[in-house]
Amino acid sequence: MSRIYLDYNASAPLRPEAIEAMSRAFAAPGNPSSVHAAGRAARAMVEEARNAVAALIGGPASTVVFTSGGTEANALAIESAVATGSKRLIVSAIEHDSVLESAKASGAAVEWLPVSAEGVADLAWLSERLGRWDAADGRPFVALMHANNETGVIQPVREAAEIVRAAEGWLHVDAVQSAGKIVTDSRALGADTLVVSAHKLGGPQGVGALTFGPRATLVRRQHGGGQERGRRAGTENVAGIA
Repeated sequence: MSRIYLDYNASAPLRPEAIEAMSRAFAAPGNPSSVHAAGRAARAMVEEARNAVAALIGGPASTVVFTSGGTEANALAIESAVATGSKRLIVSAIEHDSVLESAKASGAAVEWLPVSAEGVADLAWLSERLGRWDAADGRPFVALMHANNETGVIQPVREAAEIVRAAEGWLHVDAVQSAGKIVTDSRALGADTLVVSAHKLGGPQGVGALTFGPRATLVRRQHGGGQERGRRAGTENVAGIA
């Protein structure tokens, strides 16, 4: 009996092109931080993938940081905001647990951005709340996902970005469920940070990426070598990235 798999929101099957790219990477033993020929070959694979991710989600390749997945990428954005002065976070009530739990563990105060009965973020509430923001709470940080992983509702991210930018805040967008399915351009959406994960769109599990704009400052949460331009230490997962 043939089996039909439908749970793409949890994890999509590997695409043939992904399997082919991973096979090429597995056959290349080099460390992408090494300067010899094998290392340069591995580095070329990583940078080719970085360019592809940048094309998918908008922004220059230099702003794409590879991580172990969407969870780490969300945590990197939230912890960076807190480290650079945000003392209060606004997080939509429908965010993925990787955002909700990272916010609660960050040490900052957390407020929940309400949603309507249809699961759409209440932007009137957001505008009113940011309009009376206390400067003592530092820069406003707002997390609003692009597409919900359970309902599929697409959020009004672009409109939220205008409200957040007027308040000189930081808008973080978890685009794990939308990238590769609908147009997900971080610049057009107005996101200051945006996250994707490979296994939601036909890549392998265990690799994700974060892109950031000029209004966001990333602070490394994983220490060691200078990989990912000093933003995320650890030898890159070449096969997963490729």
